[in-house]
Amino acid sequence: MPPSPKITVVGSVNLDLVARVRYLPRPGETLSDATLSRVPGGKGANQAVATSRLGAQVSFVGAVGDDEFGPLAVEDLEAAEVDLSRLQLVDTPTGIALILVDDEGENQIVVVPGANKALDSERIEVGETDALLCQLEIEDAAIEAAAAQTDAFFCLNAAPAREVSEAILQRADLIVANSIEIDALGSSPLGALFALTLGEEGALLIDDGEEVARARPPKIEAVDGTAAGDAFTACLVVSLLEGRDRQEALERACAAGALAASREGAQPSLPTSGEVDAILRRE
Repeated sequence: MPPSPKITVVGSVNLDLVARVRYLPRPGETLSDATLSRVPGGKGANQAVATSRLGAQVSFVGAVGDDEFGPLAVEDLEAAEVDLSRLQLVDTPTGIALILVDDEGENQIVVVPGANKALDSERIEVGETDALLCQLEIEDAAIEAAAAQTDAFFCLNAAPAREVSEAILQRADLIVANSIEIDALGSSPLGALFALTLGEEGALLIDDGEEVARARPPKIEAVDGTAAGDAFTACLVVSLLEGRDRQEALERACAAGALAASREGAQPSLPTSGEVDAILRRE
C-alpha cells in the first residue's frame, strides 16, 4: 500500500456562528426562533481536517487572533492531528463566519475575515509536501508565496468567488469551482485541470477544454451544505494523489460532498475514507 500523501493546506480558519432557522429570512425580516452553535470552520481549516480524515498527512498554515475564539477555531484541527506548527498568531481578531441554515439544508454565509487577512506571506512555510491546497478566503499574496515555494501539485479551490491574480492561475494544476466562481476568476489557463461542481447534479472534470469525467452524488437527505464543497475538494485531491483514475476520484469526491451535506456543521460533517467507501458500496 502506498504511503499516505503529504498535503500542505494554506488558508483560512474561522469560528462559525451557526443559527438554525426554519427558513432563510427575506430582506428586512427578523426571525426569532433560531438556535445557535459555535463550530470550527473556515475553508482552509475545513479542507485540512477533511484531507486528514481521508488519510493524508496534513500541515496547516493560517492565522488566528490572540482572543477567546482562537483556541475554539482550531479544536477540530488538533483533534484530526493536523500539524499546526506553522499556524500564525496575529494581533487581529480571529475570523468568524455568520451562517444561517434552514430546515432544507440551504444556507446563507457572511464571513468576517479578521486574522485571515493578516496572514503574513513572508512567514509562510510550505515544507516538503506532495500537494499544496489553497482557497480564496486569504489574500493573493499569501497564495502566491506558498505556490512559489514548491513544485508540488497545486490545487486552487476558487471559493468564495472573486478575481485571482494571473500568477496563481498559471501555477494551478487543478482548479475546483462552480460556474459562478469560474466566471469570477477573470481568466484561466488552458493547462489547468478543472473540476466544475454542479450542486445536486454532481461534477465534471475538464482537461484542456475537454470533458474527461462526470459523476453524480449519492442520494442523501440534505441537512447542511456548509462544508460540502470543502469535502469534495479534499477528497478529489487525496484520491488523485493516491493514484486513482479521474473517474473514480470524481465519484469519491461527489460522495464525500454528499456525506458532508447530510450532516450538521462544517468540520463535524466531514467524512472519513471508510465512510466514502461505504456510501459508494451502497450505490
